[in-house]
Amino acid sequence: MVKEDGMIFQSDTLDYELSPYTGLTRESWLGAAEYLLTGIFQNIMDENAPVIMPRHETKVTYPHPEADANILEVEKKAEIFEGLARSFFIAAPLIHNRPEVTICGYKIREYYKKQILHSCTKGDPLYVGDYEELQNITEHADPSRPFQQTVETCALVICLWISKEEIWDTYNKDEKDKIAAMISSFAHANTVPQNWRLFNMLDMAFLHMEGYQIEEDIMLDHAQAILNYYSGDGWYRDGHSFDYYSCWAFNVYAPLWNRWYGYSNMPEIAGRFEENSNELMKTYADFFDSDGFTNMWGRSNIYRNAATSAFDANFYLRNPKMNPGLARRISSGSLLQFLTREDFLDNGVPTLGFYGTFAPLVQGYSCAESAFWLGKAFLCLHLPAEDPFWTETENNGTWENLEKNEIKETVLNGPALCFTNHENNGETILRTGKVLKDKGDLHGMWNYSKLCFNTKYPWEASPCSNGVSISDIEAQQYVLKDVATGSVQKANVTFWHGSRQGVLYRRQFFDYNLQDETMWMQAMNLADFPVPNGIFRVDKHKLFRRPVIFTLGAYGFPDNGTEIIKRSCEDAQAIILKGRDFTGKEKQMAMTIYQGWNELKYICSQGSNPDSDKSIIVYAETKLKKQYGGYEPYLLISQVITKEDHKDFTDDEIFPVASLNYEDENRNGSYGTVTVLLKNGIEKKINFEGIEGKFMI
Repeated sequence: MVKEDGMIFQSDTLDYELSPYTGLTRESWLGAAEYLLTGIFQNIMDENAPVIMPRHETKVTYPHPEADANILEVEKKAEIFEGLARSFFIAAPLIHNRPEVTICGYKIREYYKKQILHSCTKGDPLYVGDYEELQNITEHADPSRPFQQTVETCALVICLWISKEEIWDTYNKDEKDKIAAMISSFAHANTVPQNWRLFNMLDMAFLHMEGYQIEEDIMLDHAQAILNYYSGDGWYRDGHSFDYYSCWAFNVYAPLWNRWYGYSNMPEIAGRFEENSNELMKTYADFFDSDGFTNMWGRSNIYRNAATSAFDANFYLRNPKMNPGLARRISSGSLLQFLTREDFLDNGVPTLGFYGTFAPLVQGYSCAESAFWLGKAFLCLHLPAEDPFWTETENNGTWENLEKNEIKETVLNGPALCFTNHENNGETILRTGKVLKDKGDLHGMWNYSKLCFNTKYPWEASPCSNGVSISDIEAQQYVLKDVATGSVQKANVTFWHGSRQGVLYRRQFFDYNLQDETMWMQAMNLADFPVPNGIFRVDKHKLFRRPVIFTLGAYGFPDNGTEIIKRSCEDAQAIILKGRDFTGKEKQMAMTIYQGWNELKYICSQGSNPDSDKSIIVYAETKLKKQYGGYEPYLLISQVITKEDHKDFTDDEIFPVASLNYEDENRNGSYGTVTVLLKNGIEKKINFEGIEGKFMI
């Protein structure tokens, strides 16, 4: 069967009694694996051809044609291995459950068995190299140089374990030794000092299980380091960031390591890893929305629903604490989030994007095959059919218990994450802190520095009109423009204070630069809290005294035919957008501005939204004329609310403020407490005093 673009996944084994939310069963997941592999194998011309997929993007992703010849050779080897190992995430569970499966005329078990041997055999045209050979090819004197192959050896050993009886056990001793030698060269070599340590740990654990010698002191060094990356609440810091690597790396590989090696050889460390996984399970389900959708946040979002792999990994532990019916509901919901999109596949292969192809999302360490990392979600298929993950009835956790208009808020100070579940629209909104990006790293700011990340409104890149990027407007970000110089500054660093009386406090710096002694002058103190359909903001600028223009964007809104409505009420303005996303689903958004803002506008963009080619960004604008000895409104008050239908917002929802009461004598929020009373009875007291001493990064 040839898979045509636009052919969405449809299961013929639905069971809405067992799975009332998604209908998906274990057989459905096996069918989804076949669906994805069909797209892959229609691009493989013969049984000796590697898993190299059609490539459309060449400026960012590797292999980089302009690279030095030796570097290019290493990159081409890495791509061969990445395509093989990551597609194996999807294939191995299918092979284990259906050993004789044939797709596009290929016996999948035999194909992977041969390709693995090719990749590990010196002198073979498809040999991907061992660590020492790659060092020699690059003529690199640095003994700590890491290579992409380290990542993929870990995928390989996981999948060899999953398909042990079907593939690994069918190799003869010489073949096993050949594969083991290649794995060992990366397992014992230097690695990147963050989540990569786990790749080395699993490589060594697999070798140890299979009777090969390993360096136990290296294993211990990696394991203790991983523990020291732990920040609490189940989350690990990866480099200087918090993102899904904590979930699809730390909280997947550590449980597997426990099972393969840790419980028997390092039980105390294994116990800590188990505690951390179970701690994550206490709140991680609320990271997803009422449909089980994954939020677009952090780097590597081409991996998509791999974010759910932490759930099934918890069931590899001796004492898992995750609710199995909820785990499957979210895993299946997120699977459908992507596999039922007509733009998800390009030439049968997952695009380099979140939904369709989306260049602003892509990173230089990715290749055309990198998106197969989403196959980690299919590790749940190694859980046997009788496992509670498959036998328990789906439930929707928090979402089943929320009352009308209710909001559940979770605040995690360790990783600086605050996420709210909104009963009214079924969305989950994430607000983050502890962000540190270079001032020129737009990509990093989009991934980490948005004020809010919404499961139904994936982050928007800088707007673009007629092919020209617009630098002074960003969705869900403040942008500062210096009136005197015309320079534009963006918020690249976020300090975290935490929640106080139901208000989240953070600080963002504009063009933060440690080499510049004035870097601390341009900042925004953030204070925001949830309302039934979104987030209400009472922010306070902290600026060097000179004229500036501020803009603040709402979420990017997919423009597939949009009605734009302008409203005003006393001292407030609002713009309401009514339209549809790429799939035709109704959407609605309203942005309201109060004190501090001069005007509410909107701009049309193309190529900056992950959901649709065209989009609209509503944004607020104000010009601050700083004068010594003068007074001004220090606070910038606004609100963004959304819903997933076209039923009109009420007036009280669009213009929610009943009163603003100021403690300071000038009634401009310069100091003291500002009390915000909303028409629905919510009252919040905003006071920035004291946050200075408790900022975290």
